[in-house]
Amino acid sequence: MLLALAMLIPLVVASRLTPNAAGLGTHQQLGLPPCTIVWYFGMRCPSCGMTTSWSLATQGRFIAACQANAGGLLLAITAAVAGPWALVSGLRGRWLWGAPGDRLLATVSVIIVGVTLIDWYARVWR
Repeated sequence: MLLALAMLIPLVVASRLTPNAAGLGTHQQLGLPPCTIVWYFGMRCPSCGMTTSWSLATQGRFIAACQANAGGLLLAITAAVAGPWALVSGLRGRWLWGAPGDRLLATVSVIIVGVTLIDWYARVWR
């Protein structure tokens, strides 16, 4: 159940935010400070735009979400799929369609981190 809540609560929070038109900075609506990397180095960090991406994804604006942060979009989609599955599994007391294997978890994690880093590299060095 905690796994399900850990994925679904951020989606609910993101759905309540107004995406920043600049593609980053939406997290400041939660009372968080501006990105330190942007402030200090004048460039985006790999996670810049993630909250904006999640907010856009919850509105069904997937192209805009990908433009804000491609890894964030993948992470939001993963949470939107895995969250309800984990919730139903928790309520049933057994995994629906089987337990997630280590290989699946590792593969999804590597893909999301890889896409996030490639997206960041493309933004910083283009």
